[in-house]
Amino acid sequence: MGNLRTKDLSKIGYLNDQLRSLVINTVSKSFKHYSKQQLLDLLVAIKNNPEAYLANEQTNKIAERIIGRVQGATYTVHNLVDEPVPVKIYGGKEIEQSAKRQMELARLLPVSVQGALMPDAHMGYGLPIGGVLATENAVIPYAVGMDIGCRMALSIIDESEGFIKRYAYQIKQALKNNTHFGMEGGLDIRQEHEVLESSIFDEIAFLKPLKGKAVRQLGTSGKGNHFVEFGEIELFSDNTLGLPAKKYVALLTHSGSRGLGAAIAMHYTKIAMDRCKLPRHAQQLAWLDMDTEAGQEYWISMTLAGDYAKACHDRIHTNLLKALGLKSICMVDNHHNFAWKETLEDGKEVILHRKGATPAGIGELGIIPGSMTAPAYLVSGKGNKDALYSASHGAGRAMSRKKAKDSMTSSTMKKLLSKSGVDLIGGTVEENPLAYKDIDLVMAAQKELVDVQGKFYPRIVRMHKD
Repeated sequence: MGNLRTKDLSKIGYLNDQLRSLVINTVSKSFKHYSKQQLLDLLVAIKNNPEAYLANEQTNKIAERIIGRVQGATYTVHNLVDEPVPVKIYGGKEIEQSAKRQMELARLLPVSVQGALMPDAHMGYGLPIGGVLATENAVIPYAVGMDIGCRMALSIIDESEGFIKRYAYQIKQALKNNTHFGMEGGLDIRQEHEVLESSIFDEIAFLKPLKGKAVRQLGTSGKGNHFVEFGEIELFSDNTLGLPAKKYVALLTHSGSRGLGAAIAMHYTKIAMDRCKLPRHAQQLAWLDMDTEAGQEYWISMTLAGDYAKACHDRIHTNLLKALGLKSICMVDNHHNFAWKETLEDGKEVILHRKGATPAGIGELGIIPGSMTAPAYLVSGKGNKDALYSASHGAGRAMSRKKAKDSMTSSTMKKLLSKSGVDLIGGTVEENPLAYKDIDLVMAAQKELVDVQGKFYPRIVRMHKD
């Protein structure tokens, strides 16, 4: 038998541990005379058309296992528990009841270990935005969210504060020519990045048809509160970046994994809901066990979407800085819609979901934005265990998009922006500054979670326009 390893099986889409064990046992008994390549070809053929291999007693067990998974007929019913797990809420006075209720529900999942609610929290799907949840050996697609890997990236540029006024025209042109917002289309020049070479696009059948769109959308941003903006950052003395305390020019971006992440979220949420049956009001919190093939597939796909989101930011920063002849002296970035494997203080290994929350382990750098007129904060985490080593991911919405639209006119928004010295390209009244909570109140509610290293003030902002 060719020297077949579990790593080889993962590459061809055999991701379930039991299935891989079955394959290795079967080939060692029945296919000793096959070369490694012959084995891999046979296993790919069985995976692609398992029905054709049911009649052969050497391959029928593998085929049966694959068909059982494909049909997805098996599901497990779970009840909520009586004893809720601990959840610490920060800035609770400013958090709407609906978000708190969603967190109360998440506390009752049999897989939940601990939770936290950040001061920017508001209602979402499944877990509230600003919700953090640690679970045991289970990943909840809706606790990561639709925009997997949505993140912040900050490039600090060693130019004085007068630079933006002096070169405002060139900056606006660079933003118009090197960014793209919205669901459709992409940049005029095809973008290259090593993430597009990932073998995972070919190894997981579901991802294969998504690659074309991922190629088109690389280096672009979504709708809503996604932005690309130039501004000034004031770094405070003794900042952990080790940079002199003064004002610098900076580029700040906020967006995620585009159509790729949304498709992954929808696909695996449906699988989770089909297999993990919860009471109706909790069904959006359906999970995938990490030791199932679907759980492993989601984890691998989620990680790819996170890498892709980072690649989008990398391309935006590279393209803009190149167009303006600038160089970054420091970059800080972080995911805020993602799941991580973490070990809690008591040694328990968990899956830590952050749905709109910034990682804030000891010394971990992050960016917490306000609004298009309010400052963003560069922070360093304090590693607070009650907060599950997290902080808020922004100011958080104070109004729904509909309410924001109904309560603000374009001309009033223009006056607000002008008063704050901000130029906006694109944008909608749904994202107007008053639609968000006061970022300073949010920051005051999480002094135990982060130390502030600097403040970024937006000056030229680019967003999606309907």
